[in-house]
Amino acid sequence: MREKIAEEVKNAMKARDAERLPTLRLIQAAIKDRDIANRGAGKDAASDDDILQILAKMVKQREESAKAFEDGGRPELAVKERAEIAVLREFQPAQMDDAGVEAVARAAIAETGAASAKDMGKVMAVLKAKYTGQMDFSKASAVVKGLLG
Repeated sequence: MREKIAEEVKNAMKARDAERLPTLRLIQAAIKDRDIANRGAGKDAASDDDILQILAKMVKQREESAKAFEDGGRPELAVKERAEIAVLREFQPAQMDDAGVEAVARAAIAETGAASAKDMGKVMAVLKAKYTGQMDFSKASAVVKGLLG
């Protein structure tokens, strides 16, 4: 993934793409920050799974910001945030639809033998291990809670 992002930065620079380039550089900076944090903790550089987590976090931040801008009467800033989300999503795997989330949640519940809301942590751990970057875990959490409740 690092190579793909680096290649996209080069392409954006060559094309003088002022829309994509700042977002691509933010992605690189976030990855570099994770690498530095990992180095301090004695871990390896950020893996592809780590990069997917970084991207998911960045998307979530921008979605919250866009909503706040819309609520605050600043639609032009919300549009900018949504454009950044589009760039970030280019590097994420396809997002699961609601039916897919429910199906994998049911499978994870069966796999862990979860019987009540107390077991929700186990189920979410399985989902995060298998489907990082492919679903919104806040929505998945609500689905799991509904299935266990």
